[in-house]
Amino acid sequence: MSVFRKHDDGPVSTALEAQGLTWLAEAMADGGAHVVPVTSGPGWLEEPRLTTTGVTPAGAEAFGRALAVTHAAGAPAFGAAPPGWDGRAQMGRSDIRLRPHAAEEGEPRRWGEFYAEDRILPYLQPSRDNGSISVGGARVVERLCERLRDGDFDTDQPALVRAGARERGARVAVARTHGDLWCGNVLWTPADEAAQWAPSRAGLGPQVSAPETVDGPTVVGVLIDPMAQGAHAETDLAALGVFGQRYLDRIYAAYHEVSPLAEGWRERVGLHSWHIIMIHAFLFGGGYGGEAVAVARQYL
Repeated sequence: MSVFRKHDDGPVSTALEAQGLTWLAEAMADGGAHVVPVTSGPGWLEEPRLTTTGVTPAGAEAFGRALAVTHAAGAPAFGAAPPGWDGRAQMGRSDIRLRPHAAEEGEPRRWGEFYAEDRILPYLQPSRDNGSISVGGARVVERLCERLRDGDFDTDQPALVRAGARERGARVAVARTHGDLWCGNVLWTPADEAAQWAPSRAGLGPQVSAPETVDGPTVVGVLIDPMAQGAHAETDLAALGVFGQRYLDRIYAAYHEVSPLAEGWRERVGLHSWHIIMIHAFLFGGGYGGEAVAVARQYL
């Protein structure tokens, strides 16, 4: 199998990407989503060049079940980086706030606090500076961030994430997320090819009574290019739909079947994908600023 190599590009760290892939891959042995294998060194990483094909309904459903297991592997805090993080963090050309891989001292931050302070407000002033968000629009964004900080949108994690947190004795349930899970960061690969490097239970979802009798899908979703972090599982799920993902409803339904989502999760999809729109407003300006403000208005 041929490979390709990435090198550090400015502030973008291949070490962080490799750490994220390794961290996400830990869940494969328990039925978590497939993660591209990685080899890394100072300033570089290598991955196999995967064969890509189209997603099938069965593959989408299997991916939903497996992603639920990956999320349930957990993280020590909202915004926590993978183990070994060296302080560098960038998603594309956009700086992103991460925190050390450790439980927070004192009272842990709630999700709404984390989301407002680390995933929305850092991009507001830059979006004002590039003209994509007006003074009035900025007020709308700030008002929603106030509601986030107040906990108005704090909701339970999916069932498996909560169960995993209880087993670990964690003070707050935090999902282990991909962190940039738009559809381009899931490669649909023939299952027999992925079986050459993945653990036998990878992609099968939660433990079943007789895993050796389970017929898996012919196509599996493989995670690539993460900004892995502790976050809310609904944020990963929302990101899948931002730029279109075929059979998205099947992914959602299969996920919800094995790890039920909190009531009203569909109404929160726009809120959980808001940070992606804010990043685009910062990076590209134009209509993304207006879109970000429009999303904020929906939740006020």
